[in-house]
Amino acid sequence: MNNTTVKRILCIEDEQEMIDLIQLILTRRGFEVRGASGGKEGLQAVRELHPDLVLLDLMMPDMDGWEVYQQMKADEATRGIPVIIVTAKSQNIDKVLGLHIAKVDDYISKPFGPQELIDSVERIFALKS
Repeated sequence: MNNTTVKRILCIEDEQEMIDLIQLILTRRGFEVRGASGGKEGLQAVRELHPDLVLLDLMMPDMDGWEVYQQMKADEATRGIPVIIVTAKSQNIDKVLGLHIAKVDDYISKPFGPQELIDSVERIFALKS
């Protein structure tokens, strides 16, 4: 990473193992990664931390990812934060809906390889810099 500021990533996900995996992959690349377990906690964390990027699971018990996404985009303070959807719902229709209708920044299907995650994150930051 050529810039001096560490990019902060918030991972909103209801499975702690997935948060741990994402933290392991991305902290090795010099990112600061925080986890939030579930949609409500995640939305609160977005507002408090103002991360540079949100990795967002869709399937969560308390508040699903699309609801979190819509609330982020409805709030002036969090609207500009890029979002990568990370989900096991890998049907192509969801991907098309996510990328084109909701205008998410990227979409990764579980299970994913570490490089796929890194590439997606670095592509978003390259576009935003």
